[in-house]
Amino acid sequence: MNLLGIIVTILVGTYFYITCCSSCGVTVQEEPTKMETVAPVEKAPTSYPFALSDGDFSYSANDNFNFNVSSSDYLEPLSQKVSDGIIPGLKNYMTENANKVINITGYYNSEETNNSAFPNLGLARANAVKNYFVSQEIPSSQINTMSELKDDMVPKGDVYLGPITYGIDEVAANAEDEIKALYEKIEGDPLVLYFDTAEASINPSKEQRQKFADIVRYLDKVPKAKCEAVGYTDSEGKRSTNRKLGQERAEFAKAYLVKNGIAEDRIKTDSKGQRDPIASNDTEEGRAKNRRTVISIK
Repeated sequence: MNLLGIIVTILVGTYFYITCCSSCGVTVQEEPTKMETVAPVEKAPTSYPFALSDGDFSYSANDNFNFNVSSSDYLEPLSQKVSDGIIPGLKNYMTENANKVINITGYYNSEETNNSAFPNLGLARANAVKNYFVSQEIPSSQINTMSELKDDMVPKGDVYLGPITYGIDEVAANAEDEIKALYEKIEGDPLVLYFDTAEASINPSKEQRQKFADIVRYLDKVPKAKCEAVGYTDSEGKRSTNRKLGQERAEFAKAYLVKNGIAEDRIKTDSKGQRDPIASNDTEEGRAKNRRTVISIK
């Protein structure tokens, strides 16, 4: 009976405790339910093997050109499956088919940092691969470069595996007209860089990057064409000093172009010093505009 009395007392006490607390405005909080933490699922790295076909011509390999994240330089050494297994046959095929062009498309992710001179890293990567093809004696006039945004591309560590795809097409019927129009576009609105000679790098605008890409494309399609970088200064200082300073700016621009894939022997440099100003040298704003390097094609 004592045990039964104890149980009844506990039940009655619990009932009155809850009732009283509710009537007094006191809320009895329940113990929160603990949620299990679910670890995020890591995405598998993407990989794009080397694949190229055109009728009876077909090459493929599990390897390709690889790139670090936010880089336009392919990693070396290249796989022998690419350098020795594919390139020689591709060279022979393009030599035998002058009416064909290779389309190289570079992929890029919008989260990457683009430090190249091209509008995006995809185009910069495609140009890096094109330059390798050219070094293996595949004519640049038979190569087109383009880009594609791939935000679903996932690196393996810090490396993108083969963010490059390939295709072969016929030379466009209006190819000559396109090159002529490109020449007129470049000459009508040349690339102008503003920087101090002490700078180690420049950060081109979106418009400047596109102009650079246009120049590269023109040089690819017209093997005898050259690029010219001409340095200018403001009117401050001696003429002889400014002539030298203009040349230094032109050489700086040349180094920048070479770094971004234009062959050194395709670039001429010159200096006009303080001649041919495009703005008044009476103001700082005008003098800043005159301190420039103009890059055009010849």
